[in-house]
Parts: sequence; C-alpha cells; structure tokens
Amino acid sequence: MSPQQQSRRPPPPPGLLVVDKPAGMTSHDVVARVRRIMGTRKVGHAGTLDPMATGVLVLGIERATKLLGHLALDRKTYLATIVLGASTTTDDAEGERLSAATGEQLAAVPDQAVTTGIAALTGDIQQVPSSVSAVKVAGKRAYAMVRAGEEVELPPRPVTVYRFDLLGLRREADRIELDAVVECSSGTYVRALARDLGAALGVGGHLGALRRTTVGPFALAAARTLDRLEQDPVLSYDLDAAVALAFPRREVDAATARAVQYGQRVPAGGIEGTYGLFSPEGRALALAVDTEGVARSVVVLLPA
Repeated sequence: MSPQQQSRRPPPPPGLLVVDKPAGMTSHDVVARVRRIMGTRKVGHAGTLDPMATGVLVLGIERATKLLGHLALDRKTYLATIVLGASTTTDDAEGERLSAATGEQLAAVPDQAVTTGIAALTGDIQQVPSSVSAVKVAGKRAYAMVRAGEEVELPPRPVTVYRFDLLGLRREADRIELDAVVECSSGTYVRALARDLGAALGVGGHLGALRRTTVGPFALAAARTLDRLEQDPVLSYDLDAAVALAFPRREVDAATARAVQYGQRVPAGGIEGTYGLFSPEGRALALAVDTEGVARSVVVLLPA
C-alpha cells in the first residue's frame, strides 16, 4: 500500500494487539511493521523482547497507547532452552564463546546436580543482569558500553523466580540441553539464569532459545503472527475489553460518567491501585486511582 493510500485510510479503532513476535526482529521492528499494517503511526509496545526471543509482545494502537505505561506486566512466563557446556559473551547463543567444557566434564554432571542447581535459582534471588542488558550504568545502557569495548560490572539486584521447572534433558557429546518453564518477575533475565546454572555446575551455560508465553494477563493463546495480522488486521482486544482484562473494573452511573469524561474528580471507589472506570453502557472511560477520598483520573480514555 502506498503512503498516499495509507493517508486516506481511516484510523483503526483503539485497542491492544498481542503479537507472536518472530525471532530476529526487535520490538521496534515489530512496531514499524504494525504501523504499516494498521495504517497509523500511533503504535507503541510494552514488555520488550530481545531479537532472538519469540512470543508475546503487547502493542497499543491509537488511544490505547495510553494504557501501556499502566499495565501490570510484572509477571512473565517463558519456555527456555538452556545449553550447558559453553559460556558466551552475551549469555545466549548469539554471543562469542568464552569457554567450553570437555565431554568428560559434562559426563561428570549428574542429572540430580542439574535439578539441585535449578532449585537454587528458584524463589527470591539476587541476580547480576547480563552485561549486554538494557540496564543503565552512569546514564548509559550496559549493552552500548560493551559494544564500545568498555568493561561493565553490574551489581546484583533482587528478582523472583516463581517457577523454574525442568521439562526435558538431552545429553550430547559437547552439550547438555535443558527445556524449562520459567515464571518470573519483571527484570529477571532468563539468560542470566542459564549463565548462573552453568557456572554453578562448573561447565558454563547460555540461553539457546526463548519463547515468552505470558506477560501479565496476556497469553500466547491470544497472540497472532505478523503474517496473519497482515491478512486480517484486527485488534486482539478493543479498548473496552483491554481495560476490563488488565484492570479492576468499577462501573459508575451516568452523572458520574459525565464528570469523569470532563476530567473531574469523583468519589473514591475503594479499590487498591489503578482501576478502570466504566459507563453504564460498558464503555471504558478512564483509568483512575483513589487519593484522599476521591478517584483521580490518571488517563481519560473517552473524553466528553
């Protein structure tokens, strides 16, 4: 479609898209392609995925971009392939090899040691992020410093690994491959789990593959590939459905709804955290928080 044709298209309705991101694309690449598919510049993403990773990436379209900074995406689930037997500069398969274990060293690692090592990395732990992460050091991204040849030492930080379940173990001459499910808090690096497991076992480790299956309330079952979206460019959730899924719901009467649409404060709803205000017709009016006895709109989604 030409730019002239795109400019004549009516804007799409606001809502969220759950995309099944392919490997090899950055989250920004996905946004650029969705802008073309949906015919709008107003596209943003939440919960960035590394280029090598696949799976759930949540995008906001039109007014729904206002939701992205308020979504509770602090719990994520991944299917991971961990390779024991080599460490890399990036803690994943795309980096240069730093060390390699011998066949004898790998054979000396019993299955029980693997499960014990996984158990030690489950729960509330202190994790040193990967040196090629987006963590900032003195105002600069760690990965940019590494690319510039600078030494990067990141301090450990608390993260929670709610679940680290071994699904399968395969032994080959030069590696041990593990398939695992990891459910973790935001800020947890699965590649760092692979690195630390390999280090604890004395053979090195890195992440071989990663697929995100959930982020917050959004799951792979609702995700669509970019190719499928190209054929059928419709939202995963319209604005009303997105707010109802992602936030506690508070319904208000018509008079209160009008006040909300004009940006006025209304009586508190007694709901903890950010919640959605809905009109009697079921339309999402705003996101609000209770403050000192009143509900204050943090985002008005359906202004008067």
